[in-house]
Amino acid sequence: MGKTWASKCMRLMGVAVHDADTCVHRLMAASGLATPTIVEVFGDVLDQSGSVDRQKLARVVLSDDAALMALEAILHPLVRQAQRRFLQNCQRRQAGLAVLDIPLLYETGDLKNRRLDAVMVVSAPRFVQYRRVMRRPAMSAARLRAIEQRQIADVDKRKSADFIVHTGSTRGQSFRQIGSVVRICRACDGRAWTPHWGLSGQT
Repeated sequence: MGKTWASKCMRLMGVAVHDADTCVHRLMAASGLATPTIVEVFGDVLDQSGSVDRQKLARVVLSDDAALMALEAILHPLVRQAQRRFLQNCQRRQAGLAVLDIPLLYETGDLKNRRLDAVMVVSAPRFVQYRRVMRRPAMSAARLRAIEQRQIADVDKRKSADFIVHTGSTRGQSFRQIGSVVRICRACDGRAWTPHWGLSGQT
């Protein structure tokens, strides 16, 4: 949809961004906190470097709901802890705006718990999304369908978003849209986040 581009734009505008995907990559690296547990639960899913092979793991969890839930139970708490540390650091630096880049915001329940003051959905036409995603390594039409079946439809995400950024046209147009969102958010007082968010037992 253009989420990576949107995060890059925000960083260029001086906004602190926490990328959940990057965090997961660190957690599943050879020395990552999640790697030993993933191996214990899913077996030999490592590559030659000792990191979790995301393609191997995907072949296991995409067709098995119980396996996917087990993986989420390992990763999601660790990602939320990292997000909390990021927000604490932003608070110490008195950052005026902080962004959590969450690919599965709607699916993981973070939206329902309202840990965020505002939600921005990055959206593109179906044909543009398809063209972009098929450039990824090891991607196929069948795998894309399996992923989409586990995700909330883009039209439903847009209905409950505070801001929608359209990335199906030029980068300049989307950059200007993102700039408008940043200006609006910087002018607002944040209320949702508390330093206790992400602690054990907290939702």
